[in-house]
Amino acid sequence: MNVAITGGYVVPVAGEPIENGTVLILDGKIAAVGASVEVPTDVPVVDAAGAWVLPGFVEAHGHLGVHEEGEGWAGQDTNEMTDPNGARLKALDAINPADLGFADALSGGVTTAVIKPGSGNVIGGQTVAVKCWGRTVDDMLLRDPVSVKSALGENPKRVYGDQKKLPSTRQGVAAVIRDAFTKAQDYAARKAAAGSGEPFDRDNTLEVLSKVLDGTLPWCQHCHRADDIATALRLADEFGYRLIVNHGTEGHLVADLLAEKGVPVVVGPLFTTRSKVELRSRTLRTPGVLARAGVEIAITTDHPVVPIHFLVHQATLAVKEGLDPRVALESITVNPARIMGLDDRVGSLSVGLDGDVVIWTGDPLDVMSRAVRVFVEGREVYRWADGEGVVENPFYREP
Repeated sequence: MNVAITGGYVVPVAGEPIENGTVLILDGKIAAVGASVEVPTDVPVVDAAGAWVLPGFVEAHGHLGVHEEGEGWAGQDTNEMTDPNGARLKALDAINPADLGFADALSGGVTTAVIKPGSGNVIGGQTVAVKCWGRTVDDMLLRDPVSVKSALGENPKRVYGDQKKLPSTRQGVAAVIRDAFTKAQDYAARKAAAGSGEPFDRDNTLEVLSKVLDGTLPWCQHCHRADDIATALRLADEFGYRLIVNHGTEGHLVADLLAEKGVPVVVGPLFTTRSKVELRSRTLRTPGVLARAGVEIAITTDHPVVPIHFLVHQATLAVKEGLDPRVALESITVNPARIMGLDDRVGSLSVGLDGDVVIWTGDPLDVMSRAVRVFVEGREVYRWADGEGVVENPFYREP
């Protein structure tokens, strides 16, 4: 799709803001960004005068489509809580594009989401990045897999403790991870020894874990408490994989250790109550403390824990509690894109990236600002008009 968005206050995030700027999208990709962009005569023009123009936001950790809203048991496909090691599971296979959360995402300027299995399992499965508009998940697909999800702390030990099986303690949770990676190391050695073309019994679980060990896939580690974060760092050192801490509720207590290890944190959700013991130290100050310590951060809603269209509002309140405003915008755009390995496609208004652009009435960090037009790869998929948001129906096709 081709479109030129002109006359707005353009905030590329990866560069300095541009007064009276233009974003030119050709064939779904950003072709030019600047104050003096020549727009081809056959390209439709959208006048953004008086508005702010930003890249679509990136949610680094959500459950859109796998934990459907208002559907109860029938729409709950987040956790396969029958095997502590679910590495072979794929979030891709459980996403319903008709989930109401996708329309909410667009209304809040979120155009890309990394969808993850839940944290009931020690190893939950493979995550996937999708655009927040489309008829099938295959239409929406940005990258699959993106990472492997794992959980430490209360959730897996509660799930399997209730079943009277391993793991029922933090010791057991860590042991499951160690056992899994040890088997994956042995599997990789056997596969290498088998040689090209020789028979080899493949194992989908160990194939995935081997990709974590060789650095192909990062390890997204659900952990809230400082002691669980320390365990995450210890296991990553032991097996040498690329760690991304998810949630990091007590990350402010070990910010220096995270910075020293160069481990990014997808922090949040930030609007929740302290509903369990490991959330007792939850504070909106955590993003600012982490960022000032030198930790690369992304902010997450963990949708539907916090509704995904409140992503930017979490960033706003983190600013109120000490997070630098520029870092706040980076934490929902370029940072999550870079952390999740998607920055070659999304996260900023840069030439060559996907034409995912949102027009706001003003600074999105102002809670009174509203996303009024949303473009995904140059196609307008959401518009605020006459007091309500309208999403283009992806399921309708001309006969």
